[in-house]
Amino acid sequence: MPLAQIIGTGSYAPAQVLTNRDLEKIVDTSDAWITERTGIRERRKAAPGEATSDMAVAAARKALEMAGTRPEELDLIVVGTITPDMPMPSCAVLVQAKLGAKKAFAFDVAAACAGSVYALSVADQFMRTGQAKRALVIGADLFTSVLNWKDRNTCVLFGDGAGAMVLAPAEEEGRGILSTRLRTDGTLADILTIPAGGSKEPLTEEILREQRHKVSMNGREVFKTAVRELTAITHEALQAHGLKPNQVDHVIAHQANLRILEAVLQRVEIPIEKCWINLDKYGNTSAASVPIALDEVNRAGKLKRGDLIAMMAVGAGMTWGSAVVRW
Repeated sequence: MPLAQIIGTGSYAPAQVLTNRDLEKIVDTSDAWITERTGIRERRKAAPGEATSDMAVAAARKALEMAGTRPEELDLIVVGTITPDMPMPSCAVLVQAKLGAKKAFAFDVAAACAGSVYALSVADQFMRTGQAKRALVIGADLFTSVLNWKDRNTCVLFGDGAGAMVLAPAEEEGRGILSTRLRTDGTLADILTIPAGGSKEPLTEEILREQRHKVSMNGREVFKTAVRELTAITHEALQAHGLKPNQVDHVIAHQANLRILEAVLQRVEIPIEKCWINLDKYGNTSAASVPIALDEVNRAGKLKRGDLIAMMAVGAGMTWGSAVVRW
């Protein structure tokens, strides 16, 4: 069975730009503080009435166009998201309907910021077993809808967006997704969470007043976990293929914080120049982060046949994952 190859990429960011200066007006923070600690200068915010599935479809159409693939040819749609349009049904089934991908089975994967890497891994397994020959993988999150705009520790970090990848069997031996690796540590669930709004704590007036249905984060612990685990899983992924860090041509990493990226790449011994960085423009777009970065690198003409790509992402759960791709 040939490897699954990424044959098309696409991305979408809402039109509204929310700068650090804009945030200075609504929360006790400053452009200098945000930029110095995160590297973020602005982020995008979805328009009123714009849903996660709308962003996902916009990114998907671009990826399908690049791949020369019609929606009807898709066998599988996997959407990584924790901000679906509604609790039920999944975002993926709405995407399937909007695209007209009639024969594709579709479902969501909830792994927060690691969602697109988890979704890519799941789709890859279906491809390897032959249950799907053409798959659409999407990472999409409308994260501004779950932020407490009075919490300066979280509201400055996130933005909205979507990214997509189309997978098909590789036509050339050795090209495609070489492997993916996924990890979870549920004992760390409370360091990045939306504590209320589910079955444990259904919404009440008190919960709404206390904003417990919004994101809560222990930034220090998230930082430590991200650096430690992304470093370890990237080393593991490369070693499994007998590869060395200096053989990596491109790093496509979750864009959460510039300091995290710098720390991880220093430990992995890959120059930061090999990592595509766009968090200054978009902030942390959660599951959309990795596929947006991949699409930008691809459309910038940076990817060449045979290039080795290391992907990595970490999210609430805590969840994290990596992928090694031969372009």
